[in-house]
Amino acid sequence: MQKFMEIYRRLKEKIQSGDYCPGDILPSENELTEQFGVSRGTVRKALALLLEKGYIQKMKGKGSVVLDIQRFDLPLSGLTSYKELQQAQKIESETIVLENSLTELPQSVARFLNVPPEQDAVCVRRLRKVKDEGVILDIDYFLSDIIPSIPEEAAENSLYEYIEGTLGFSISYARKEFTVESVTEEDREWLSLNGDTHVVVIRSEVFLEDTRLFQYSESRHRLDTFRFTDFARRRPPAMP
Repeated sequence: MQKFMEIYRRLKEKIQSGDYCPGDILPSENELTEQFGVSRGTVRKALALLLEKGYIQKMKGKGSVVLDIQRFDLPLSGLTSYKELQQAQKIESETIVLENSLTELPQSVARFLNVPPEQDAVCVRRLRKVKDEGVILDIDYFLSDIIPSIPEEAAENSLYEYIEGTLGFSISYARKEFTVESVTEEDREWLSLNGDTHVVVIRSEVFLEDTRLFQYSESRHRLDTFRFTDFARRRPPAMP
């Protein structure tokens, strides 16, 4: 392993483990040079990589400031339940069910789904808390002719596990819309916004394997807690 990569790895591990906390200043280039017994150029390569990967920010007159890396990756593509995300990324969180009731689709949701507004649906509202702070407000509507009810235990645990495992449906694909929007009164009531005036909103219409639309999903995310990731591959332009 190249020496600068070893220094990068060791500093990264200290940041991830909390030895260096957000806002801390890393040792100076001279101190790191002496600590690792390498040239200043090698230390600069390691710091440049930490900067590129989002672990530090260089600030004039201060040095290398450690950034807050406690964010959870949400894939832009694919259909992943919060429970699956929680287990994969070892997120210690609490789910609070705010509503689980049969109602009519709101007009805004009916327009998004292009279905009649008088359509009945099961509405499930849930708050996701991490470190006792509200970070996601999840609002789901399930068309009642397909999903007539949701047990409270399933709402607290995993909706998709219930729909696929208990009801035997195959969830296949979704169309997603990502926006940044001004906070609502409901956001202010439930999310720990820390002065934020906007949230990231993901709206999805979700379909079964037989192409039936069955769910509207709306996730409202605090800005500073999650990052949205995807794998992208450039394709060559089509030949004329």
